[in-house]
Amino acid sequence: MTQMHPITIDCFKAYDVRGKLGSQLNDEVAYRIGRAFAEHLSAKTCVIGSDIRPTSETLKASVIQGMLDAGADVIDLGMTGSEEVYFATSDLDACGGIEVTASHNPIDYNGLKFVREGSRPIGEHSGLGDIQTLAQNGHFQPASQGNLTHNFSKTRYVDHLMSFIDTDKLKPMSIVVNPGNGSAGPTLEALEEKLSPYGVSFIRVNFTPDGSFPNGIPNPMLTANRLSTAEAVVNHGADFGVAFDGDFDRCFFFDSRGEFIEGYYVVGLLAAAFLTKGPAAIAYDPRLVWNTEAVIEAGDGTPVLSPSGHSNLKEAMRTAGAVYGGEMSAHHYFEDFFYCDSGMVPWLLVLELLSQTELNLTDLVKGYQADYPSPGEINYRLSDLTPAALIAIIQSHYVDLYPDAKVMHVDGVSMDMGDWRFNLRSSNTEPLIRLNLETRADAALMTQKFAEIEALIIANGGTKA
Repeated sequence: MTQMHPITIDCFKAYDVRGKLGSQLNDEVAYRIGRAFAEHLSAKTCVIGSDIRPTSETLKASVIQGMLDAGADVIDLGMTGSEEVYFATSDLDACGGIEVTASHNPIDYNGLKFVREGSRPIGEHSGLGDIQTLAQNGHFQPASQGNLTHNFSKTRYVDHLMSFIDTDKLKPMSIVVNPGNGSAGPTLEALEEKLSPYGVSFIRVNFTPDGSFPNGIPNPMLTANRLSTAEAVVNHGADFGVAFDGDFDRCFFFDSRGEFIEGYYVVGLLAAAFLTKGPAAIAYDPRLVWNTEAVIEAGDGTPVLSPSGHSNLKEAMRTAGAVYGGEMSAHHYFEDFFYCDSGMVPWLLVLELLSQTELNLTDLVKGYQADYPSPGEINYRLSDLTPAALIAIIQSHYVDLYPDAKVMHVDGVSMDMGDWRFNLRSSNTEPLIRLNLETRADAALMTQKFAEIEALIIANGGTKA
């Protein structure tokens, strides 16, 4: 037994590791996590990649050393997106994989994302807590040095991405692509080579990987970060635009007018893309549901409701044999991508769908937006109450007003009043409470009820994040 001194590690979240550099996440913590990860899995081989942040390379080196000291052989994939680690874990038949990334978090943060064999998730209730405990107490098995190699076939990964679409159906199209100076650029370049023979061209914005993020942290969820993509779409007359977060496990869409498409309606769009090929099971989270359920019903599909979060969606998909699962937060999961999330597959499917229908993106989603208007997800910070206490107050208020409302506790609380519904839940990754609301073809009611609930949140000490 190798005994290291016990320490407290407070950067473990529900699904991954994310923390402030130095105080929460440093080389020692990274080493311990790497060693605990490999030991917990009894891993013979692990893969690892990292995003473009300068600190990712040094943290990766520490994680690698920990895995090597646990006796695992390690394959360093180089600079990657999270989905490339997911792909390589299965493609190389590894026991597990780690991506060193802070995704869309501030520059003074970093983190780790984990999968085990078969690219299965490791979450709070599926091994992550055990890894944290082992990393903290430092009771490791005796060191047994593994071997380090560098190997990743981006060609095999890109070919797999291309297998999701029928290239014979593609029409010439121009697409604005904005990686936000994150890790997506090399993959987009490789895809452009595959797509250009079919007349598909890219207009590049903030394309070069640069860990200093000269154009701001790549987080298209922030309204201010959408402007460069929107302007490029309009100025170049592009068919649509796609922006990515730092590790490109999420992508965000803009129509030909430069208008941002809320992730909720993208879930419906991708569900429809799969259901045009035949009835199938579709998984989705409970925050906003009516449009997705209408699409599934119209396509003779099977609805699979799951709590939010990638571990939950992936497990629900595996259990139900779902071909696709979507969260309105822009995480999209695919049976043929090891039930993992991808930021590349969604826009390829949209490209194919636009080519087949010969409609533009505006036309494809305007019916969804009109039938089920929603303001999108709004986040609040709480000063005094816990999220559970505030959720109880809001639920009690509306149960009194709507005694016949349908109440569901799949994830936080969801209440369905017939012509409008809302979901209020605590974030799994940040100290926030999240509000989602939708109505049936009534934008005025949406505005009214949203203001009503927001006033209750603010009256109980909440402030908009």
